Amino acid sequence: MSVLIVDTKCANLASVGFAFERLGIPTKISDVPAEISAADRVLIPGVGSAPYAMKKITDAGLLDTLKSLQQPVLGICLGMQLLFESLEEGGKTVAGLGLVPGQVTALDTGDLPSPHMGWNRLTKLGDDPLTAGLSEGDHAYFVHSFAAPVTNMTLATTTYSTPFTAMLRHGNVRGCQFHPERSAETGASILKAFAAL
Repeated sequence: MSVLIVDTKCANLASVGFAFERLGIPTKISDVPAEISAADRVLIPGVGSAPYAMKKITDAGLLDTLKSLQQPVLGICLGMQLLFESLEEGGKTVAGLGLVPGQVTALDTGDLPSPHMGWNRLTKLGDDPLTAGLSEGDHAYFVHSFAAPVTNMTLATTTYSTPFTAMLRHGNVRGCQFHPERSAETGASILKAFAAL
């Protein structure tokens, strides 16, 4: 089992790597297109804004490489949002990687504070290797202001005033809106399952 973590220049790469290390799973951090294409499994992390992240990906010459991945892919937090066709941020629409159909928009938090930050429950779990070790109501750690709607690709939902997609699958691509590397046993179960795909 090994996982390549894409160096997006805007992510908490070390903490993601340490999370796999604790599980005894080797990782490599790279922004070399040939290494990413050849990897058995690819994880796209992300922290910060979508326009900045997509610019860094484009400037690094990774756009075509990431769009063409056929192996198991996991996007986490902003990395999950970047999987989509487009993202609304700051009143503008940003083109994503297009690996997942649809659009990410601002999370409707109602009267609750934004961003959605802290522990919340995963509900309505779908059938997938990444959810096989989870139970209804397990907690995960979130930090985000934008989210994807609940669709037929949704593997788990979370509600913060409004239900949104917490986990998804579309073909070879999966996503976690939360931070599995910060989500204790829940996150460890997901990362271990991804590395075993």
